[in-house]
Amino acid sequence: MTSVEIVRSPNADQVSIIAADLVADSVPSKLTAQDPTLWGPEAESEASIRLSWTTLHETSRALLPELVALRADLHAEGVDRVVLAGMGGSSLAPEVITRTQNVPLIVLDTTDPAQVADALAGDLERTVIVVSSKSGGTVETDSHRRIFEKAFADAGIDAASRIVVVTDPGSPLQKASEEAGYRKVFLADPNVGGRYSALTAFGLVPSYLAGADVESLLDEAAEVAKLVSQDSVENPAVVLAAIFGAAHANGAEKIVFADTGSGIVGFGDWAEQLIAESTGKNGTGLLPVVVEGPGAPGFVDARSDATTVAIGPATGSANVAVEGKLGAQMLLWEYATALVGRVLGINPFDQPDVEAAKKAARALLDAPVASSSAPSFVDGPVEGHGTDWAPRKVNTVAEALAALVEVAPDHGYISVQAYLDRIDDASFALLRAEIAKRTHLQTTFGWGPRFLHSTGQYHKGGHQNGVFIQITGASGDDLEVPGRPYTLAQLQLAQALGDGQVLIEHGRPVLRLHLEDRIAGLAQLVEAVQEDGS
Repeated sequence: MTSVEIVRSPNADQVSIIAADLVADSVPSKLTAQDPTLWGPEAESEASIRLSWTTLHETSRALLPELVALRADLHAEGVDRVVLAGMGGSSLAPEVITRTQNVPLIVLDTTDPAQVADALAGDLERTVIVVSSKSGGTVETDSHRRIFEKAFADAGIDAASRIVVVTDPGSPLQKASEEAGYRKVFLADPNVGGRYSALTAFGLVPSYLAGADVESLLDEAAEVAKLVSQDSVENPAVVLAAIFGAAHANGAEKIVFADTGSGIVGFGDWAEQLIAESTGKNGTGLLPVVVEGPGAPGFVDARSDATTVAIGPATGSANVAVEGKLGAQMLLWEYATALVGRVLGINPFDQPDVEAAKKAARALLDAPVASSSAPSFVDGPVEGHGTDWAPRKVNTVAEALAALVEVAPDHGYISVQAYLDRIDDASFALLRAEIAKRTHLQTTFGWGPRFLHSTGQYHKGGHQNGVFIQITGASGDDLEVPGRPYTLAQLQLAQALGDGQVLIEHGRPVLRLHLEDRIAGLAQLVEAVQEDGS
């Protein structure tokens, strides 16, 4: 059973008005009918090629026989270890699907050489890599493909037989893959944007090959499809859109997600991209903040700038509780996000600011990238870069953090962006709660460059009230990218510097902390956060 429970709403009258307007205009049923006019004339051309996700619970079933045959063939050859190379929607949906169903999938949405090396160190004799890219030109995914193709060849394995591709029809990756004779090329529905692609080949192919039951996922979505299509104020997608629209109008532009026992693993990370990239543009939007649980800072002590959402049963600190199985939740939140786009007056299907950081990174790769440009200060194993925004000279990490909080707008937010190994350096995620507890500002944490395909759009295009902490680190053994004039470490640093450059151009304060020693650096950062005590 899928449900939305309003635990407490300070904007009940406005919620009712917005919901009634959506119903009076038949927006849910028109969305199901794929009406591209719902978001105004400027959005119509984009929306006209982005609405096929409303029927994926039916159309994606045609994939199942091909998936069954491919997995059977691979297993007959002893190939049962699945690596996924993908970014954004191409990785976030398969990750939440496989984690929820407890099946192993190695997800590469990183440019950290150590994390990629760990994936390479597995049993290549049993490995197939799924290369997923809607555009066919995603730099991270292309780098992973090149690295694995060489590794297979070096191990005496027919590389083409171990590469499965998911892409859009007509992409450069389709042509190159067919020419190379890769094992299988799945062509996804081109009329679905990446963040709405959970139930397309992008979500289903790697998940099924890893062992997930994707048919049940489609069944779960089908069960809620009729409900979210109804022109009714009780439609849960209408309720969510109205809640967030009313909250936004009253200054609560942040949505704080906490899992309260839903049984879904990592749902907030998937919803984060969907909401941030869909709504964060034109100086408006909704910023998702994913926290560790219902007792975490940012949720239990949320202020008037945030709406707290429990994924699972209601808790006392939640404004809203949303329950349902994974497939149903995915379709529900896709509908709700598209509807709130109409409420906010924006096009939920474009991402006008994502390309800026990519261009800046490419420009840096074309020129030598100095890994150790002159720091503003050095504090033990940590080098601080870019403190021109600080109201006074800073000499330590604690002083820099205090200065960053000082320049943060009232009811702004802090974004911690770690360009590190999200497996071996997972402890860095603890910084989110520590900073939020001490600053009382909503605080997000993102792994770079993963977040660039997610909240990266919001940071540049949404409400300009964020301050940013970039964490970069020295790499041990680097990895060459075959056929490219850069290594993974050089690409990783260029992505951090490029995104920082774009944020600075938007007038946002960016503090980059470079760790010469990652373990010692983490200890130094935690100590500095506690010392700051803001």
